[in-house]
Amino acid sequence: MQHILIVEDDLDIQELLKNFLQEVGYAVTLASDGIEAISLFASTHFDLILLDIMLPKIDGFTVCELIRKQSRVPIIMLTALNGEEEQIRGLDNM
Repeated sequence: MQHILIVEDDLDIQELLKNFLQEVGYAVTLASDGIEAISLFASTHFDLILLDIMLPKIDGFTVCELIRKQSRVPIIMLTALNGEEEQIRGLDNM
């Protein structure tokens, strides 16, 4: 079974994503902030990460940078930010 880490501080969005992914057969782990995400990533294998950019404690850009130092796991960034600068910054970390 594929294992997905959802890193999202909005509990409604977190729950929606979790329910949908579990219904179609994925194992899901949740993190509500950047520190929790890094901790979970260090202790568990994930096949995909859904990563919000605007997180408490450590933002999604930094989480992505830290994960990229260790792994090439696919990361899909979720964000309400739509500026060109944010898009470029996100792609630079991929």
